Amino acid sequence: MDMNSNISKSLMHPVYVWQLPVRFYHWINALSIVILAITGYIIGDPPAIQSASEASFSYWFGTVRIVHFIAAYVFLINFIIRIYWGFVGNRYANWKNFIPYTKRHWRDMWQIIRVDILQVKCEENPNLGHNALASFTYFLTFIAFLLQVLTGFGIYAAMSPAWFPQLFAWVPALLGGDFLTREIHHILMWFFILFSMIHVYLVFYHDYIERNGTTSSMIGGWKFQEEGKEEREKELDK
Repeated sequence: MDMNSNISKSLMHPVYVWQLPVRFYHWINALSIVILAITGYIIGDPPAIQSASEASFSYWFGTVRIVHFIAAYVFLINFIIRIYWGFVGNRYANWKNFIPYTKRHWRDMWQIIRVDILQVKCEENPNLGHNALASFTYFLTFIAFLLQVLTGFGIYAAMSPAWFPQLFAWVPALLGGDFLTREIHHILMWFFILFSMIHVYLVFYHDYIERNGTTSSMIGGWKFQEEGKEEREKELDK
């Protein structure tokens, strides 16, 4: 798949794709997941650390739990803002991009599978926003986000009298108890770790084969596209 062999660089023009709230969401979400995964792993399997220092300096596990809870609130608020932006943001942030409700979406998903897995060549420049397969994958991760929030705050409800965690006190009972709730929460942690690894690989892979600023766009917001392609995409979206 060599985009530059058929498209002259002089015909490529910048398009503002990722608005500031989307970029903020991306990096806050990434940082939250890293912190939650590290602290969550420690909470699930705490190391046996002994210290001869003062008790006030040995409260490391409590600090880990506090950091985990704070990151969980940040993760949730950030997620809610992203859902809101899916209704008020530009066409690339719109919620409709994430649900495959058209034949074109399914056709594009198969095309991306052929490119990413079967390594076939694609003759035309793909959509500037998330491609169809990535969009659907993100939709599945949003469901995983919701499950992680439900199970996490469901576990937290047993140890916190605060009103917000108590809103999720019904979750462990629905899932059959605290043990299964913790197992689901733990498995989802590994799902996010695996997803992050694949995500990073595909970002660099598509940046290489598309040459349109995929990686840098999540910092500056701009990507590059063949002249006139954006207008054709808008017509297909109608």
